[in-house]
Amino acid sequence: MQIESIEIKNFRLFRDAKLTDIPRLCVLVGANGTGKSTLFDVFSFLKDALSMNVGKAVSKRGGFKELASRGHANEPIEFTLQFRLEITGRERLVTYLLKIEPDQSGRPIVAREVLRYKRGSFGAPFRFLDFNYGKGYAITNEEDFSKADELLTREEQELDAPDILAIKGLGQFDRFKAASAFRTMIENWHISDFHVSEARPSQEDGFAEHLSTRGDNLPLVANYLFENHRDAFDKVLNAMQRRVPGVSVVEAKPTEDGRLVLRFQDGSFKDPFIARYVSDGTIKMFAYLVLLHDPQPYPLLAVEEPENQLYPELLPELAEEFRDYARRGGQVFISTHSPDFLNALSLDEIYCLRKEKGFSSISRASDSQNLRSLFEHGDLPGYLWKQGLFEGVNR
Repeated sequence: MQIESIEIKNFRLFRDAKLTDIPRLCVLVGANGTGKSTLFDVFSFLKDALSMNVGKAVSKRGGFKELASRGHANEPIEFTLQFRLEITGRERLVTYLLKIEPDQSGRPIVAREVLRYKRGSFGAPFRFLDFNYGKGYAITNEEDFSKADELLTREEQELDAPDILAIKGLGQFDRFKAASAFRTMIENWHISDFHVSEARPSQEDGFAEHLSTRGDNLPLVANYLFENHRDAFDKVLNAMQRRVPGVSVVEAKPTEDGRLVLRFQDGSFKDPFIARYVSDGTIKMFAYLVLLHDPQPYPLLAVEEPENQLYPELLPELAEEFRDYARRGGQVFISTHSPDFLNALSLDEIYCLRKEKGFSSISRASDSQNLRSLFEHGDLPGYLWKQGLFEGVNR
């Protein structure tokens, strides 16, 4: 799976914004208040709307009037995602449209939901799912590409409520191939909200396969990898030894009262340190490596400002770890203020957010001829950003 474009209309700072030609590693830069966190909240909102419903996802963010762009609460919020997805053994460019508006009582409902892609090399994309206000249809034999469009089987459906996503209900059934694949994709998005303070405490003995969004189960996941996926744990340890000089051993050690603590061995000392005596940067780097070497990788990772608590010299190393994850098939979205992190990137991987007249726009750094020329002559992106040369790249 790879998201290739995102169009956002009437969602907080994004009155009408679009990211195009999105690479597998996409890094967002911009001044405070330009919408980096808002863009990440698009992912969180879609995941919440799927796991709960649109009404609860909107309510969680203060209601429709708070979520819509300022001065436009009477207009719908709209998302359009284009992404590559394998359906019936073939990769296809799929488009998902979601339009949300308040009903007469102010309750948010799904005004339109469409999932479409081309069945062949020519012609317009075919709608395999199309719903308005809780009613619509889905195609049940979309994988039968030998049949003409008019011969496909259309199954009419009515959802339990107009604020439920059609992909939530229909995506449970394998006969709706595109809806099922897209639902699974969103369910497996990981939007990180990592807190070092929550990763430090010892934990009661238990079981956890995947790192939580806040990182509070780090000892359990480390222990799980050590006991069940030793190859993945060894990769994490090897990466720690390369990226954080001095760290030779990491282990999740049970205590007498049945709790797990992380212990780090520094080659300069005889005795290991438990997690609460290790630097924030070491804990955070270890947590990111555990996340990036998960035996069941997430199709999408979203990480805000990974540079916090990390030494500047570690940031190019971390950027390479994220890029390696992307090479293995995942997609990574990162926001940053760090020139050191940007210095490890190409212009194609960087998108700039700018705010004008109260709303934000998004452009790709490589679209600026001036930035391309400077980069080709050896200037690094972080230095260009620090000098203020990214300002106005979309002009």
